Amino acid sequence: MAPRQRVLLRIKGRVQGVGYRYATLDQARALGLSGWVRNTHDGDVELLAEGDEERLHRLVTWCHAGPRGALVVDVEQHWLPATGEFDGFRITH
Repeated sequence: MAPRQRVLLRIKGRVQGVGYRYATLDQARALGLSGWVRNTHDGDVELLAEGDEERLHRLVTWCHAGPRGALVVDVEQHWLPATGEFDGFRITH
């Protein structure tokens, strides 16, 4: 079994008002990841995801481009041990 990890991402650029959270929700669910995604007050998108390390890397790669209409300028990553506290992926506020 592949090691489980957790990654906290902060996505900067034109990422609000372009469906970024909803597209991320679809991507994370398709990859079988758990966690959440949300807009921040300063115009970024933040997400916390847990799952198979290889699948998390695929999500991180996708986040560098995002959905059509997004213009990502930076993705900050913080890798942590998985806690297993989530039972799905959702949009939060």
